[in-house]
Amino acid sequence: MTDSFLFLLLLFAFSMLGVLLGTITGLVPGFHPNNVAFILLSITPMIVAVPLLDTLIPHDMLLLLVASIILAASVAHTFLNYIPAAFIGAPEGDTALALLPAHRLLLEGRAYEATVLSAIGSFGAVIFSFLFFIPFYFIFSSLHFYELLRGSMLYLLIGISALLILTEGFSERMEAYQAILLSSFVFILSGLYGYMILNMPVHAPFFFPSTMLFPALTGLFGLSTILFSLLYTPEIPEQRVEEPALERGGIMRSVISGSALGSLVSFLPGITSAHATVLAMLARRNREPEQVIMTLSGVNTANVFFCLGTLFLISRARSGATIAISRLLEVQAWSSLGSPPPVLIYLLITMLIAAPFSFFITKYVGKQFALHFLRLPYRKMLIGIAIFLALLVLLFTGALGLLVLLVGTCIGLIPIYFGVRRSNCMGVLLLPIIVMLWQT
Repeated sequence: MTDSFLFLLLLFAFSMLGVLLGTITGLVPGFHPNNVAFILLSITPMIVAVPLLDTLIPHDMLLLLVASIILAASVAHTFLNYIPAAFIGAPEGDTALALLPAHRLLLEGRAYEATVLSAIGSFGAVIFSFLFFIPFYFIFSSLHFYELLRGSMLYLLIGISALLILTEGFSERMEAYQAILLSSFVFILSGLYGYMILNMPVHAPFFFPSTMLFPALTGLFGLSTILFSLLYTPEIPEQRVEEPALERGGIMRSVISGSALGSLVSFLPGITSAHATVLAMLARRNREPEQVIMTLSGVNTANVFFCLGTLFLISRARSGATIAISRLLEVQAWSSLGSPPPVLIYLLITMLIAAPFSFFITKYVGKQFALHFLRLPYRKMLIGIAIFLALLVLLFTGALGLLVLLVGTCIGLIPIYFGVRRSNCMGVLLLPIIVMLWQT
């Protein structure tokens, strides 16, 4: 009993460390929790080898605690990563579609209100995810849903990719055919880039090897955004600190639509929450900025929950966090409703710890940004972040990683400059998977 209580205390402490790291990655444009996951994965042998820790905490429990840091950071990140999009126009791939409504509310002096809406969408997705977790189990175990889809996975991925590209025809910045051709170009170029780096060797100068996906995704969705934000700095009005006033029905519809599509992408390879956000908005008739923000936030947070479920149900890792967790822990199949794996239960507890703290941290940080935003050294902050990301890439992937980062940044600037969706850059993962499925 005492040992269980002490372990729960440790789980709480490590989860809070994950929330802290997720807060940092959420507030630093271009710094993703996948980076934290790969970094922790790289240094785990050193952590386990610490004599004091090895004596106090059993090896398996220590690995579970490291996994809880990764998972809590991923949850917290989905709450906090809206703030850079709302205040400094520096979204990631997962929050890129929220940039226009966020920018609109920022220019109306309502960026804090937008931040609270995002936090409500994410926390609502947490509640939805736990309520839907058992039905999710039945869909996969009793109905053999994944087995039914696996035979047509190639055509499903092609269809989703085509849908994302063809819906660029609704662009208001250019003719429909131009938007479709440009998005196709970005998708194919990103895919060829991903295919080239897929098996590229990593030579880390300081014994912390990562994968080339780290500099690739950092360039496509992080550094490219920062560089563009340095070129475009609009006039920002004084921000008001007011709580949003919304109808309960509107909140429910936004949360459910976002969470449902967030669960969808958790089992499709190469389809990320960035793609689910596009599908969610195509399905929504009400595209008022408040509803858009809550829907997209719900997608991102729900995706973290259901990616964990997918890992234990079909033994497939669909996110950077679950890839790292699958390499840290021995993942046992969730084969019976009455006896879920103990590891899964502890990881779900981690999520329950991370979510409410992330909600209140997001509200507090958003309020501080709103009160002091006009006094922040905006350009110096972005330059510092860009240098920090480049140093991280050099540390974990060496000089070749810097070259991959540079190429990814150049590709990532194309959709930002011409005004097509950033999600087309996810061809870096989708196209290699489609080619692999085509060949098998």
